[in-house]
Amino acid sequence: MKWIIAIIQPHRLDAVRDALNEIGIQGLTVSEVRGYGRQKGQTEVYRGAEYQISYLPKLKLELAIDSKAVKKALEAIQKAAKTGKIGDGKIFVIDLEAATRIRTGETGSEAL
Repeated sequence: MKWIIAIIQPHRLDAVRDALNEIGIQGLTVSEVRGYGRQKGQTEVYRGAEYQISYLPKLKLELAIDSKAVKKALEAIQKAAKTGKIGDGKIFVIDLEAATRIRTGETGSEAL
């Protein structure tokens, strides 16, 4: 089992969710987060005054999936989240040691 964490631009959420649904992945957790990477924020102008935004709004997607589906999931997320501009995000894959479905007590891949 694997735990995938993807940081994406907020306006790409629907495209990513649809891409994951197409390959049979239905469970997804979404959190609103703020941060910066190579962009180091951005400068905006409001009423003629220029100001710096240090932390940009992003979405953090988290999903637990069977190891066999990782390659398809990564391709789907990358293709759907990509705009070709700086700030598209990152995807991280972590080994998931255990999972348990609280309602039924199922464990491992059956719990996903």
